[in-house]
Amino acid sequence: MKPKLLVSACLLGTPCRYDGKAKKNEAVCALAERFELIPVCPEVLGGLPTPRTPSERRGERVVMRDGRDVTAEYLRGAEKALELARREGIAAAVLKERSPSCGSGEIYDGSFTGALTAGDGVTAELLKAESIAVYSEGSRDLADILCHFGHST
Repeated sequence: MKPKLLVSACLLGTPCRYDGKAKKNEAVCALAERFELIPVCPEVLGGLPTPRTPSERRGERVVMRDGRDVTAEYLRGAEKALELARREGIAAAVLKERSPSCGSGEIYDGSFTGALTAGDGVTAELLKAESIAVYSEGSRDLADILCHFGHST
């Protein structure tokens, strides 16, 4: 039986991003050879539409470019993603880098200028707090996830 990974649905080709598009990543999709991939889009789970106004994290809040506070939706989506991870027995996740929900280690700074800052998205932060390893789609992270599960690269 393959170990399960929680994966940002947009990385698997689902058009659920803020702009109504996907960010399919072939290297992430290839993980299906060794893992059962469980897709998740916390923003959609939290009740946000696709497409939607871009959002960025400002401290503990998440705001849309037009100033609307969508923190509650992001928190609800993060909780639902965590529930899914628990139900599926997931120990690790591959999430979309820099996202206000899924970003791990580096996210957009809330100024909507493309500037980055150290930090995690709402879902990544919650998963990490629950001892679920969070990786991004970068090649180094993908190699690390294989090591995490004892696979050689």
